[in-house]
Amino acid sequence: MTVFKKAGAVALLGLMTFGGWALLAQQGARAASVQVTEENLPQMLEKLFQERPDLVMDVLRKHSEAVLDIAQQGSNLRRQRSLEAQWNQEMKTPKPVKVEGRPVLGAKNAKVRIVAFSDFTCHFCQQAAGTVSGIMKEYGKDVSLVFKNLPLDEKGPASIASRYFLAVAQQSEEKAWKFHDALFADRNRLVTEGETFLKKTAQDLGVDMKRLAKDVHSKKVSDIMDEDQQDAQKLGVEGTPYFLVNDLVVRGALPPDLFKRAVDMAKNQADNKSAK
Repeated sequence: MTVFKKAGAVALLGLMTFGGWALLAQQGARAASVQVTEENLPQMLEKLFQERPDLVMDVLRKHSEAVLDIAQQGSNLRRQRSLEAQWNQEMKTPKPVKVEGRPVLGAKNAKVRIVAFSDFTCHFCQQAAGTVSGIMKEYGKDVSLVFKNLPLDEKGPASIASRYFLAVAQQSEEKAWKFHDALFADRNRLVTEGETFLKKTAQDLGVDMKRLAKDVHSKKVSDIMDEDQQDAQKLGVEGTPYFLVNDLVVRGALPPDLFKRAVDMAKNQADNKSAK
């Protein structure tokens, strides 16, 4: 690359190398009429730091958003690589959990099954539910969802909400998932109004309220709740949300792009198995 005589060449080098850091070297290169390459750019920047720190700070301030974007991209990439290494190890170990008797959203024979250990009153669970909803729409028949109840407060609104969800599912899986969405969409009302909100939500969905009142406290619902707790303990779940994506583990409310990466890895593994 020639001396920084053309603005277009300067911008291109900045984009091709250190995401704009070459713009710093431009200042010194103009005066010295030296060539700037990817090889000598680090040395030029170091010299510029030593000789003109004021210039460096001025450029950083002017391009602060770009610098922060580059730093965030680097951080995201490191996190993704770390998670991918973790997931590659985790997918080698089967993680069976009980899903019988629970509503399934999506194709029951989907390549990827997401099992969500969640709490209807948890803010991060609410956030993650939105991410999973987007994934379900994007991946269609390739992904299914099972919700496992893990309320952190066994006597709070999350626990009774879990019972209502399972009881609604005894009548209609479709209505159960609409109930699920309604609870997360209006989490604050669930927290403040508790069972009053649960009853109204179920009634609005056309649920048989007499049967619901009976099923909420049924042995079947209690058994499923107990099984979910046992599965969580077996997996070592320490908080919600917690997801099994086939045999990969997603902890917390990951950004959509990272969660989708987990789904892609699980799907690729499933495709490879079916091809053998």
